[in-house]
Formats: sequence, C-alpha cells, structure tokens
Amino acid sequence: MAAAAEVNKNNGAAKLGIAEKIPPVSYPLAEEPAEIASNISFHAKYSPHFSPFKFDPEEAYFSTAESVRDRLIEQWNETYLHYHKTDPKQTYYLSMEYLQGRALTNAIGNLGIGGAYADALKKLGHDLEEIVEQEKDAALGNGGLGRLASCFLDSMATLNLPAWGYGLRYRYGLFKQCITKDGQEEVAEDWLEKFSPWEIVRHDVTFPVRFFGHVEVNPSGSREWIGGEVVQALAYDVPIPGYKTKNTNSLRLWEAKACAQDFNLFLFNDGQYEPAGELHSRAQQICAVLYPGDATENGKLLRLKQQFFLCSASLQDIIFRFKERKDACGSWQWSEFPKKVAVQLNDTHPTLAIPELMRLLMDEEGLGWDEAWDVTTKTIAYTNHTVLPEALEKWSQSVMWKLLPRHMEIIDEIDKRFMAMIHTSRTDLESKLTSMRILDNSPQKPVVRMANLCVVSSHTVNGVAQLHSDILKSELFADYVSIWPSKFQNKTNGITPRRWLHFCSPELSSIINKWLNTDRWVTNLDLLAGLRKFADNEDLQSEWASAKMANKRRLSQYILRVTGVTVDPNSLFDIQVKRIHEYKRQLLNILGVIYRYKKLKEMNPEERRKTTTRTVMIGGKAFATYTNAKRIVKLVNDVGNVVNTDPEVNDYLKVVFVPNYNVSVAEMLIPGSELSQHISTAGMEASGTSNMKFALNGCLIIGTLDGANVEIREEIGEDNFFLFGATADEVPKIRKDRENGLFKPDPRFEEAKQFVRSGAFGSYDYSPLLDSLEGNSGYGRGDYFLVGHDFPSYMDTQAKVDEAYKDRKRWLKMSIMSTAGSGKFSSDRTIAQYAKEIWNIEECHVP
Repeated sequence: MAAAAEVNKNNGAAKLGIAEKIPPVSYPLAEEPAEIASNISFHAKYSPHFSPFKFDPEEAYFSTAESVRDRLIEQWNETYLHYHKTDPKQTYYLSMEYLQGRALTNAIGNLGIGGAYADALKKLGHDLEEIVEQEKDAALGNGGLGRLASCFLDSMATLNLPAWGYGLRYRYGLFKQCITKDGQEEVAEDWLEKFSPWEIVRHDVTFPVRFFGHVEVNPSGSREWIGGEVVQALAYDVPIPGYKTKNTNSLRLWEAKACAQDFNLFLFNDGQYEPAGELHSRAQQICAVLYPGDATENGKLLRLKQQFFLCSASLQDIIFRFKERKDACGSWQWSEFPKKVAVQLNDTHPTLAIPELMRLLMDEEGLGWDEAWDVTTKTIAYTNHTVLPEALEKWSQSVMWKLLPRHMEIIDEIDKRFMAMIHTSRTDLESKLTSMRILDNSPQKPVVRMANLCVVSSHTVNGVAQLHSDILKSELFADYVSIWPSKFQNKTNGITPRRWLHFCSPELSSIINKWLNTDRWVTNLDLLAGLRKFADNEDLQSEWASAKMANKRRLSQYILRVTGVTVDPNSLFDIQVKRIHEYKRQLLNILGVIYRYKKLKEMNPEERRKTTTRTVMIGGKAFATYTNAKRIVKLVNDVGNVVNTDPEVNDYLKVVFVPNYNVSVAEMLIPGSELSQHISTAGMEASGTSNMKFALNGCLIIGTLDGANVEIREEIGEDNFFLFGATADEVPKIRKDRENGLFKPDPRFEEAKQFVRSGAFGSYDYSPLLDSLEGNSGYGRGDYFLVGHDFPSYMDTQAKVDEAYKDRKRWLKMSIMSTAGSGKFSSDRTIAQYAKEIWNIEECHVP
C-alpha cells in the first residue's frame, strides 16, 4: 500500500509539473484548448480546494468542473435576464427525486465542447475519460421517478422552455449499496463529502418554513398559523444546460437550516450541548436522507416534514418572484398568477403544495376562499406514477394535525366542499363518496388520501403510458372521470437521447450519424426511423456489431473491476437493472436462471456446446426495510457464487449482481446490453423508462404487455420484441382462480424452487421468499405477482431468445429495428406535449 501511495504521489507531482507550464489565466468563455487549459489551471491555483503541491485526477476534475461552470454561469445569467425581461409563463416542476447522473460529460456534450476539453486536459497531462470517473453521482433520487425528472429538465432546457426544477438537497441520498456474504448492506452516500462543484448557494434566497404550532383566529375572522418551530430554507442552484442552445435552466435544491439565534448559548455554556443546538439538529435531519424509514411516528413526521419543506419553500419562492415581476409592471391581479405560473406535481409526494398555496394566498395575501381556490386549481397539475396501493400515499390524520394544523383545516374544507358538490350535482355518486372523498375517517386508521386530494384539486391529471392512463381512467379514478372527463390525459414518458445514446454510446452514435447522413436525430429522434431501410444492409450490420462489441468489452472490464467476475464478451449479455421489487419480478428472472443452470448441469459436454452462452446481470437497490426484496438480492448473489465457480457450466452461464446501481453504472450497462428484461406483472408498472433506454441502444426486450412495453412493441414491431405472460385484463381472474385452488404449477417451476430448497446455493433459509409463491391466498402467500403462472411462458420465450441469438444476421436486424423504432420515446416529445396540452407555456429562446 505504501508503495502505491508513493507512486500516486509521484504521479500527482509529475502532473503538477505539466500543469505549471500552462499559464493560469481566467478565460471563462474559452473555446480553444489552450485557453481552456489555462482556465482550468487558473481554477486549480485561484479557486483551490486542495493543497497546491499536486494535480492528480481529483484536483483536475474539480478544476475542470469549475471551468465548465464559468461558461454555464454566463449562459445561466443571460437566460434568467431574458426570462425577466420577456416575462413568459413558466413551469415549476416539484419532485422529491432527481437522478441527475454525472454532470461533466453532459455539460460539455450539451455545450458542444467535449473535444476541446479533451485536448485541454491532454495539455495538462490528463485524459478526459479518467477525469470524468472522478465525479460522484448526485444522490438525489432512487429510481425511475428521479431519472424521469432529470430527463425532463434536460428536455425543457433543450426546447428553450422557461422552467425550474425544485427538489431537496439530500446530504446522504438514499444509500450506497454494498454486497457482502449476507447480501445487501446500506451505507451513507458520500457525494457531498467534499463538495459539489455544480451547485451555487444563493445566500439571498431563504424562506421560513414552519412546523407544529397552532391556528389563531383574528378578530377580522382571518386565520393565522403561529408557534411551533421555524427553520430556514436555503437555495442551492444547479445549472441545467440545453443541447446546442444558450438556454440554461435551474434545478433549485433546498437545504434546511436553523438561525444563529436558535442556538441557545446559555444552555451550551451550562454543559447542555445537545439541547442547546436542538433546532439545528432537527433542521439537519430534514435533508439528511431520501425516504427515511417511516415505521415509527418520528419517521412519519420526518417524511412529512420533507414533503412540506419542499412545497412551502418552492411556493414561497414562486410567489415572491411572481410579485417581484408584477410589481415592476405596476398594478396587477391574483387572477394573473395561473397565466404566469404552472406547477407540476411529480407523483403524490408534493401534494401539500395544494393546501400550502391555499394558505399562502388566504393567510399571507388576504384572498378569500373562492379566489384562492380558483387560482390554485388553475395552477396545479398532477402526474400519477403508480397504481400500487402502497405508493398512493395516505397520511395519518393525527400526524397531519400535529405537524400541519392549518393545512388540515384547509384539507378538511376542500373535502367538505367536494362532498357538497356531489350531494347537489351528482347524487348518482353518493354511494361512492366513502372511497372518493379526501379524508378517510375510518375509526381504526383515519388518513388523508393524497392522490384523491390531487385529483380533486388539480386542473389536469396524467398517467405516464397509454396502458397506465387507461387503467387510471377505467379503474383507479373512474368515478372522478365521470365528473371531469377532460381532466385526465396521457403523457407517455420519454428519455433524453443526449445522455442515453449520443453521449453514452459514441460508437453507435457515429454509425447512426453516418447512415442517416445527419446528427439532427439527437434533437429529433423520429429521424431514427430512417435506419429501417438499411436494417438488412450487411455493411451497417457489420458496423453495428462492432459498436455493440466495443460497448460489451467496456462493460466486461467494468464487471471485472467491481465484482471480480470475468465475463465473455461473446456471450449474450442479458440484463435486468431496476429497483428491486416483487412486482418487477427479479425473482422470476433468477428462478429461470436457476432452472437453466440445473439443465446445463444435467447435459453432457457436447449438449452444452450447442447452447447459447449467456451472461445474466441483475442490479438494483432493495429498500432497506423491504425484507423479501433483500432476500432476492441475496439469492442472486448466492446463485452467482455457485454458477460462476462451477467448471462444468461457467463457460456457458455466468450470473452477476451489479452493485450500487446508479445513473453512471446504467451508462455502462445499457450500451453493452443485448437482451433486457422488463418482466413486471402486467398492469403493475406505470411506464418504465429503462425499457426505452435499452430499446434506443439496440437492445432487444423480453417483457410483458405492461407499461410502456406496449407502445415500444407497437413502435419497433412485434417481431422484434420477445413477449410472454398474462395481460393486464387477465390478471384479476388468474388471481381469483388461484384463490379457488385452480392453479396447476408447471413442473419446471416446481423443479427450480425445489433446487433452491435443496441447499444447492448455500445454507441460507430461502423458505420465506419461496413461501410467498405458495398457497392460494393470504398475506405473503398466494403468489400475488403471478411468478408461477407466467413461468412456463417466460421459459418458452427465453428458448426463442436462445434460437434467435444463434442467427446473427436476424439478431442484428432486430437490434437495428429496435433503435429505429425508438423515436417516440424521446423526453423532448413528452415535454413538448406537457408544454402545449397541460402547462400552456411556449418557447422562450435566449438570443
């Protein structure tokens, strides 16, 4: 270790020697590599974060990021000056999650200066690829919800739309996943251990946020929320550059702080150190962790605090800037607010924006109920992301009354007025009111139904894939649809083609440019359809295969580095990466692998040589308290440990659990994939977006007719999609039949389960996990997600995959057709539809 440290030290010193030859001169808008190198050198010397005697990759990364940030700040300032002058209607996107991924590659790619920065770093003795690796992913999200929000921000800026993202600045994020012999272990993320060079703290942007306290009625009849505890919301802004445009929007992240006056010096000097800084400690807890455990009342209070903190700070900021612009124009009315402000709620987490906007308008601005309600309902729109009951938030009324007494008064009034409307104008729905109303006053557990509050109070509700939106309208929100049929829309999700093809797979991107004779597909993804006419062309197929192989080799090196497992780039790379959840059915995948392994063991060497060699990769985080999900992670690792060390089989099958799945890992996995599994129980996945990323990169999908799979299959062609499993409309009957004892398991399914029970993969007791697949009904039993029902169809379809992969020409054509059919799934298309059909905002191009 000492020798390695000495080598690194010497390398750092050597790089410093090279860097010292580059004059440190500030060139914030540098274009030429020599000037860029000088600007990087300037930041290393005059914005120092490290000792001045080395210039190793970490120091170089921070200096490079600050150099890029110079340019972004210039565009940022121009953007917001332009918005201030032209005063367009703006969108404010409220989300508890943003999975941004690394910012350096994205920024220099969107600015079109990647080549210049690569050359500049060479002059400083570094490779851009090495420097990029120093950046840690911002730990601001968990899965698809947060990545979608980040894709949307990229598209808003690229489309020159005036928009802001609002979120929380989590110090430790969700968690960093470590894999040990016991399975998944969670440790705190360290992305802010040093600092983030991409954020700018706005010390002049702070707002008070209150918790607890009580409501006082003034002599005039107005109400005032007072007492309790008050923390300060401090803004940190992250620039979001558009692709080849000056427009640079903001992601504003809030941090919770207490004031100096809240520190009790008397108690501290009396030796009572913890009570002295109690409010400071509680403020720090608010933005410490994404989704803190909520099994206790304290946990529930903290989660609710987070949600309210985001909503209150954001709305105070929005109102402040609206009034500032309007005061500059002279007289104005509050009826103008919805003409200038669109607020989008990304799922139910920011639902408290509804009562908070009502409170601010009534209690702070003096509006009456009717006027405040009119403004609120014309301003706020809601995106639903799930039909899963556990994800449709329901908050305990007692917890809400305790933390947010004024908001509960407002929610209670909204509920009463909604019921009165039903009683007077829709008597046919009176029998449904118990399930439709916002407050569930069940004596056992009175709760506030946040999704119902969103539907009642928003001007538009949208699902995120056609199948999902249809289920919302026909099932989940059917009764509301009968009242407000025009309120409900579909906005099929999308992904940014910049990060998810152009930047993460430059080889494939170059081939597409060549064959389409343009790079305009990067902002007009429908142009990919032009590849269809070349899908049979042997030259394209040959180039396509070379690009895919380059990505597979890169992925193989990564897998070896992080897991120690050697994988064969010539094998079929079969990948499932997403949050670990029973409905996403990683268990179906690994049981299929287990059956495959057992059959390989039973074959003779000649038979094995005729099989399709596979490398199965599974990755994703299981929520810390989700026991069955963590058992699945453990099982995948145990299977891998056995299969990968079995000399009879490991030339034909490898099983890898990819640890700590995040955006940067996805940027390695997705371009290197050939088969991707999107195998959720039909009707359970709202959309999915990783399916779009895989399809865009020429990866074939094995999947159910669920979420966006339905539309992907329509776009790329049925022949290019490996379909299996029950359909959404069949699922209820299948579950009912199972309850009635009519399920007859496939022998292969029973064989796979029995193989696990035999101890073939170690001594860990998997009975609770396998028991969830047994019986006909009951909590934790009855195979609610139909793993057993879909297993035979899944295995039969996997056999078709094996055969298709042996025909290289056919597989390559299918791969090209997959990319060619992905045009619909650009987040640019999605956001253009939101802008026109929900937000009513228009392009505001910075000249």
